[in-house]
This record gives sequence, C-alpha cells and structure tokens, in this order.
Amino acid sequence: MPARLVRLFIGLTVFGIGVSLMVRADLGLSPWEVLHQGISFETGILIGTVGIIVGLLVLLGWIPLREKLGIGTVANVILIGIVIDLTLWRLPDTISSTPLRWVMLFGGVAMIGVATSLYIGTGLGPGPRDGLMTGIAKRGLPIGAVRTAIELTVLAVGWLLGGTVGVGTLLFAFGVGPIVHVTLPWLTLKPSAAQELA
Repeated sequence: MPARLVRLFIGLTVFGIGVSLMVRADLGLSPWEVLHQGISFETGILIGTVGIIVGLLVLLGWIPLREKLGIGTVANVILIGIVIDLTLWRLPDTISSTPLRWVMLFGGVAMIGVATSLYIGTGLGPGPRDGLMTGIAKRGLPIGAVRTAIELTVLAVGWLLGGTVGVGTLLFAFGVGPIVHVTLPWLTLKPSAAQELA
C-alpha cells in the first residue's frame, strides 16, 4: 500500500502540472478542462478549484449508478485541482514565445498520459469522470459512445463559456490514449492479497 500511495500521489501531481502547462500554452485544452476554464472565466474561481467542485458534483452522479469510491477517487478530485492552482500561480500569466508554448503543450500532454497510467496502475479507484463513464456504460451502452457523448457535451458547454478549444484539444484526444496504452502495462502494480480477496 505505501508504494501504491506514493505512485498515486506522484501520478496525480504530474497530471496537475501537465494540465497547467496546457493552460499556459493556450493552444487548446482537454474537454473537461475547457469546461473548467469556461466556468472559471465566468465566475472568477481558480480553474483548479473549479475542477474540484465539478469533480465533487460528478461524484454525486455516482450514487444512482452505485459506483464504488476508492482512495484514489477522492485524491483525484482534490489533489489535481490543488496542484493546478499552485502551478499556475508559479507560472507566468502569458507565454510570449510560440516555440515554448508548443513545447509546453506537447510536454503537458505527455505528462498527462504517463500520469494517467501511474494513478490508474495503482488500482486505488478511478477518477470521478472515468467512473461516471463506466457506470453509465454498465447500463448496456457502448463505452466508446458514452465517453464521446460526455466529452462532446462538456466540450461544447466549456467552449460556449469561453474555454480554450484548439489544436491542443485534438492533440489531447488523439495523444493521451496511445501514451496510456504503451505505459499502463509498465506502470500497473499487481493486486495486493487484500484486493484479490475483495
């Protein structure tokens, strides 16, 4: 368990830093971050804090779906948002160098992909948005269709609220999946005896 917790917190921290790099690159965000940024623009609440609030609301959607919380689920909701706000606080508000913005974009996407494998590989519970997707899919709907519908919906709402949609959005959509596919087998820990009994 100590090794799992260390990996979990490293993964969530790196994930938050990766999101922050994408925000400052200003070339497009993932669908959920487009939503968070749009809400942030409308309310003045920090984008990471918005992510925490949205994550908690999504968890309420788990109740009728009867999804099970894990320590990783709770940590996902809280830690990523805190890391995003702290990292953005330390980064410059604007990046004038276009090459640097592209480096930050690609670096952010790569970090998010590896970080996703790190925290999923601990087996300590899915993120709130992943659990919502799988919970709905268990009702007999194709998981790909469910994921697409959810992400297109939050993307559209976020865009209407002023969130940044761009090439980074496409890079995230087509880049994170392959990175997770490659790195997840390397970063997945075997279930503990207690988990196997459960």
